[in-house]
Amino acid sequence: MYPDSIRNLIEAFKYLPGIGEKTAERLAFSVLDLEQEQADFFRNSIKDVKAKVRKCSRCNSLTEQEECSICVDKSRDNGVLCVVDDARNVILFEKLGVFHGKYHVLNGLISPLDGINPEDIGLDNLLDRITNEKFKEIIFAFKPSIEGETTSLYIKKILDGLNLKITRLASGVPMGADMEYLDSLTLERAISDRKEIE
Repeated sequence: MYPDSIRNLIEAFKYLPGIGEKTAERLAFSVLDLEQEQADFFRNSIKDVKAKVRKCSRCNSLTEQEECSICVDKSRDNGVLCVVDDARNVILFEKLGVFHGKYHVLNGLISPLDGINPEDIGLDNLLDRITNEKFKEIIFAFKPSIEGETTSLYIKKILDGLNLKITRLASGVPMGADMEYLDSLTLERAISDRKEIE
């Protein structure tokens, strides 16, 4: 029905989350309407993301350098570490501008039902960092879910005895909510009203 190049582009768009057949078709035809300069920019942007973006060697967030801009920023509060399960949450907190410490990104959350165990989420890197960088407070900023709770409790148990204040986001974040869909006021309150984990 479609020429092969359009069919391939439609199939390529369907790799993206939330994109079905109809949306993929609409996007493919939108590409046809782009000026050549716009199409080149689009193509080069995809190539650059794949070629240049890597994980920060210290915090596991996204960067084009060896270490991300937050890790090398001397003005950040080196005493507080916010642990998240997705690099997109770092960007979310930074857009809000309410947190001025450092971050650490895990490789997801512990979820035995999905075959994700503690050794799969990069806890060794987190523990090495906590030991070497002398943080005073660790904030768990995981989505409020069974997996988030399991991961929080597991890490807290490992950190017991290290003389650290361990907190989590306040309960203004609803159970089961995806962090990226929360409004800025809810997240701001959650970080400012964080609670110590008992």
